[in-house]
Amino acid sequence: MLRSDAALRRDQILDAADAVFSSHGVTAPLDLVVARAGVGRATLYRNFPDRAALVDALLERALAGLEDEAGQLDLFGLLERVALRIAASPAVTDYWRAVEPGHPMAKTGRDRLARLFRAPLAAALAGGACRADLRPADVVLLCGMLGAALRGATPATRRAQARRALELLAGGIAAPGGSR
Repeated sequence: MLRSDAALRRDQILDAADAVFSSHGVTAPLDLVVARAGVGRATLYRNFPDRAALVDALLERALAGLEDEAGQLDLFGLLERVALRIAASPAVTDYWRAVEPGHPMAKTGRDRLARLFRAPLAAALAGGACRADLRPADVVLLCGMLGAALRGATPATRRAQARRALELLAGGIAAPGGSR
């Protein structure tokens, strides 16, 4: 367990990395992250020994946030949250999509995402809100499709694209003749 001041600095670094990577890509100089976080270079490397550890921590934080929210969301609401997170952090999403499928964080992330969607998907299936053949792996595929599609130059453009993509996806996964 981190001390509260250490946890605060770690969160500052993650917030800074998310902003820097979203603006400049995951290959941006880590000095930009240090400057934005207002910490020393040694503090960055004490918390994250390399860029991969920093990006993995961002992925972990995003998944943990989704896991915290998932219990209150239906299938379509959870898809919307995923899309909005993708729109907010496009560089991190690109990194996650670019790592090899066997990379431990990528595999863990896909597994966690599939688990997140199991209960909302089961409820949607039971309630007739979605196609009867929809599976957790399909929902992970949909998330990957969203990650590939959301490419606007600004956060507002990416959010608008996310909402439009969700409208299109909802029509494709809704139960035939159903409404969503």
